[in-house]
Amino acid sequence: MKKIGVIDGQGGGIGSLIIKRLREELGETIEIVALGTNSTATSSMMKARANKGATGENAILFNVSKLDIIIGPLSIILSNGFLGELTPAIATAIASSPAKKFLLPLNQENVEVVAVAKEPLPHLIDHLIMRIKEERYV
Repeated sequence: MKKIGVIDGQGGGIGSLIIKRLREELGETIEIVALGTNSTATSSMMKARANKGATGENAILFNVSKLDIIIGPLSIILSNGFLGELTPAIATAIASSPAKKFLLPLNQENVEVVAVAKEPLPHLIDHLIMRIKEERYV
């Protein structure tokens, strides 16, 4: 069973939507680990039906090397993302993890990925699910 980590901060809204769609499309064939930079984010993702949840820098550092797939907004690999909640150590650990990373190009940190179509979050999540299925990551 593939272990997918969903990383989010602040209120956990993006992560919650991702987890909800993963469950709808892939059911219980995957294990989802909700990794929040704060307890509100983790709690929101757990309510969306993640299997496990952990909060804070140490929890994220500990878990990212144990995942098959990491999903989150692009800012999870940017030092001081999520208004400073995402530490440089977290960004480095995620970027260095051997897990396949699926990053959503959301403009949260004054960083724009050029030549990527601006689409609403639900459309980006549809593309994410399609890519996971296409590549047979699960």
